[in-house]
Amino acid sequence: MRSQRRIWTTAAVATAAVTGVLVFQGVTGGSGPDGDADAKSAPAEADVYQTPLKTSEDGASASLAQRDTERFSLLGVTWTDPAAKVTGRVEARTRSASSGRWTGWLPLDTEIDGRTEAGRTGVRGTTEPRWVGPSNGVEVRISAADGVKAGLPAGLRLDTVDPGGNATPLAAEPAAFAVEETPGEEPTPGEETPAPTPTTEEPTEEPTPSPTPTTESPEPPSPTPTPSETTASPTPTASPTPSPSSTPPLPPGPPSTVPQPPIVSRVAWQADESLNSEAPDYLEKVKAVFVHHTTQTNSYSCADSPAMVRALHTYHVKSNGWKDLGYNFVVDKCGTIFEGRKGGVDRAVMGAHTYGFNRDTAGIAVMGMHTDTLAASAATTAVARLAAWKLGQYKGDPTGTVQLTAGAAGDNHFGTKFAAGKAYPFQQISGHRDGFNTQCPGGSLYGQLPAIRSLAGGSVTGLTIASVTGASASGSTYYTRSAVTVGWKATTPAAFVKSYELLVGGKPVATVKGNVTTAAATLALGKHSVQVRATHQSGKVTTSPAATVVAERTAPAFTTKPALTLRTGTVNTAAVPVTLRWKATDTTALKEVRLTAPVARTYGPTTGSASHTAKSGKATAWKMTAYDHAGNTAAASVSGTPVILQETAAKKTGKWASKSSAGYLGGKSLSSSTKNASLSWTFTGRSAAWVVSRASTSGQAYVYVDGKKVATVDLKSSSTKYRDAIWTKSWSSSAKHTVKIVVVGTKGRPALTTDGLVYLK
Repeated sequence: MRSQRRIWTTAAVATAAVTGVLVFQGVTGGSGPDGDADAKSAPAEADVYQTPLKTSEDGASASLAQRDTERFSLLGVTWTDPAAKVTGRVEARTRSASSGRWTGWLPLDTEIDGRTEAGRTGVRGTTEPRWVGPSNGVEVRISAADGVKAGLPAGLRLDTVDPGGNATPLAAEPAAFAVEETPGEEPTPGEETPAPTPTTEEPTEEPTPSPTPTTESPEPPSPTPTPSETTASPTPTASPTPSPSSTPPLPPGPPSTVPQPPIVSRVAWQADESLNSEAPDYLEKVKAVFVHHTTQTNSYSCADSPAMVRALHTYHVKSNGWKDLGYNFVVDKCGTIFEGRKGGVDRAVMGAHTYGFNRDTAGIAVMGMHTDTLAASAATTAVARLAAWKLGQYKGDPTGTVQLTAGAAGDNHFGTKFAAGKAYPFQQISGHRDGFNTQCPGGSLYGQLPAIRSLAGGSVTGLTIASVTGASASGSTYYTRSAVTVGWKATTPAAFVKSYELLVGGKPVATVKGNVTTAAATLALGKHSVQVRATHQSGKVTTSPAATVVAERTAPAFTTKPALTLRTGTVNTAAVPVTLRWKATDTTALKEVRLTAPVARTYGPTTGSASHTAKSGKATAWKMTAYDHAGNTAAASVSGTPVILQETAAKKTGKWASKSSAGYLGGKSLSSSTKNASLSWTFTGRSAAWVVSRASTSGQAYVYVDGKKVATVDLKSSSTKYRDAIWTKSWSSSAKHTVKIVVVGTKGRPALTTDGLVYLK
């Protein structure tokens, strides 16, 4: 069966190469940046298989027994009278061609109205088509709702579609992420491209009477033998060869107030233009767009989207009996926009999508099932971009309302009754359910329409300054010397932002495109209010909260220069405990003080001292830099050399015994229990520390400085300690001093052990 279809299609494509392709190219119009891919694409050969269903004698049920089939990926059930309804349940289950596993029963939506493109010969009532992926087996069951006397409509049949084609990756970037480099420019069709002239006669819409339903017997199947109960493989339907067209090219569509998003052309998704050669019908303008959902599944790969669009196109033409794909545009969950009904994406092409309101509107279908599942943000972003562009061609407002004249009597999901020829108010971005009694586009996607309107025609939201590079923050204020780069963010996607302006004191100092989120400025000295102003593609302006930025060049100061003193703690020849002190201030905002040598440390603006160690006998420079938040700096330093004076360097009085241990400085110390025994050291320096050994039996000592008693020091310790700097004394400048220690002779623990004296020069 398939080989016969292939032979016929080859002939049709050969003819179209001479004639029909010219018609197609002329009416396609600009379709975004995938033109290179178009040249490499060829129409796909879709196959449609039509199998009648068996209806019960009482007309209350119908079925197709489980069977093997030719390969297909989309299915739907159709019937003779487009005005008839299936009021019960329509379900199918399919077998995966790859795994061989059967699905559960899948419901098919019956809310679609076959009269959407009434007045055509052969238009049928249908369920919504359902994408099931590559399959080779099927089973169908239908039951009328309880209490429905009319039963099921006549001519029930299953249509399965193999979309054919290849899996060549699309060149177009999803519209949800692509940003126009030159906003406002519209693609213009080439002057030499042939295309049909727009029809001057008003296109016929819905009010044409539909065919009288047949009740005696089902519609006969395609001219093939009736399938058996085990294998369904009727001959695929064929389409006539398109006829030549020599009409002059269309003028370009009207420019839009916003950039056109990338759109995958019919050539790129490999539309089979031989399915129908009729010229498109054109409208005067597009006043509103209706949003739909279709294909009844969210479990698809975006790599399959072109095949899904091909299958939808084939189903609408060969199963519904429509002239072309019903929707003007189809959007997948990755945000890729596909050209739908032919005639030029920049033209007001009349589609078949919303019964009674096809005139003056465009239909955008989101692939998926969104009754209970939200549409992906990429999809809603693409819908918003597309709707804004299409409405912008006719000065529409995506957030506004408009009067639409009903082309047929009917009602909507909310109970509003429409009379043919009467005008009714609609949002310019509406859901299918607003114009027809259907759940479409699903409760979840319908709930997303306000956000879509806001994206398409609102203002930039969530605009805030995120960073000020070249400045440092202190609280809510930034400080800089002069040059800054301001960064910002917004929740509105860049594709909807026309431009950003950096404001200083309310005046613009830099303007960038909507996909840029930084700008530089050079500030004069003083305090400034810095903001970012965003212009939405709708022209609406949003201004961010202000940031305070202070530009100043006054350096901080060390009001207390760095100073070094000895401190208590354990003494080693390589690590003598010292304290570094300083005080830094700034007229505006001190940020930090950094110690850069001999080690690197950073201290906060209120810190004024730090503990360190220094190597004995070595002169060390302690270098510091103060920073304010603007980046101004001031430097200062101090140098010092810790010197260890061993106990042997002291002048002794009384009885002292020498002791040896690795725990003592230099391995030795002096110990005495003799009351009034003394040791004294004379040195020139600015700080001194007495170093001792301590234990629970250690006694007390008097400390004299330059002949004056200054302290009584108790060496007692619950734990044994060696090389412990127990007492310190510092002076404002270096001078000659004498430190003497005297044994007190404490009762019960008269002994003390001294390890020497350390001074700082």
